[in-house]
Amino acid sequence: MAFDSLRFDRREFVLGGMAVLTAACAKVPNGNAKPRKGFWAEFRDRFITPVGRVIDNGNGNISHSEGQGYGMLLACLNNDRETFDSLARWTFETLARDDMALHAWKYDPRETVAVADRNNATDGDILIAWALARAAKQWNNSAYARRSAEIRSAIRTRLVVERAGHLVLLPGLEGFADARRTVINPSYYIWSALDAFAALDGDAVWAPVIDDGVKLLTAARFGPLALPVDWFELAADGKLSPATDKPARFGFDAIRVPLYASAGRRMAVAETVVTWWRGLLASGAQVPAWIDVQSGENAPYALSAGGMAVLARTLGTTQPDALAQDYYSAILQLLSRSLD
Repeated sequence: MAFDSLRFDRREFVLGGMAVLTAACAKVPNGNAKPRKGFWAEFRDRFITPVGRVIDNGNGNISHSEGQGYGMLLACLNNDRETFDSLARWTFETLARDDMALHAWKYDPRETVAVADRNNATDGDILIAWALARAAKQWNNSAYARRSAEIRSAIRTRLVVERAGHLVLLPGLEGFADARRTVINPSYYIWSALDAFAALDGDAVWAPVIDDGVKLLTAARFGPLALPVDWFELAADGKLSPATDKPARFGFDAIRVPLYASAGRRMAVAETVVTWWRGLLASGAQVPAWIDVQSGENAPYALSAGGMAVLARTLGTTQPDALAQDYYSAILQLLSRSLD
């Protein structure tokens, strides 16, 4: 596939692709998909509106491309086509940019202009493209396949850049790179999705991004415990350090590093997290919600149910048995139980 800048036809997707789906919106069993039940049904009823908007109740009831992508992926994993279609439709109609096949990162219903910031969030676009590709195969839908291909092309051509000898996945189009440094979020490397992209588009396109990402995340571990951080930066000379304008924490973003490493079979990038967690559990200490990797300061409160679900998946311990009341924590629980 040639990775050129692609224009996409909004009418085709909304009026064409979605019209094709109308007769097929009833849930169709798929032998390889998991039935809709349990945590997914509870999550759907609590956090997804009838029009397909995923609500982040811990963040002012906004919606964002990340949440839409997570919702779409989980709908696929739970064989819930009706919900998937509503999520895909709302995402495209509300967040899709007109100039490229990426999505604005935030929808805020409290604002006069609900989508005021057109910048994207790369993890949201990766999740949306991955979910669309899975849905295209699962439900034999060519409109979803085309849209996924367009998003993958935009990610590869606009969000992957070469810096200090590495191919780097930018967290967004704007605000993360200048001549001095490039800021990276390690939790945006969703290995299972990138592997799926390589299978669809070819290793020549994605393998260098994946290989350099593994090298970067393996090297970008800091402090006495050698932990990943929510945000780190790559200097022009190749030096890695925690991002200077953000807390140097293994925290709410970086908690996804071991989750994606486990699902994507790349535990080398999270081995120090495993060591730290095992040590805490062995000593009977509380697992904190975050730790400052430089000072050693811990959060004064424990890891959430979602974070404990990631820990349980990573270490093979018991998962929390009740779905969290907070959107992000609940997402981590669902992903920890079902992500592949």
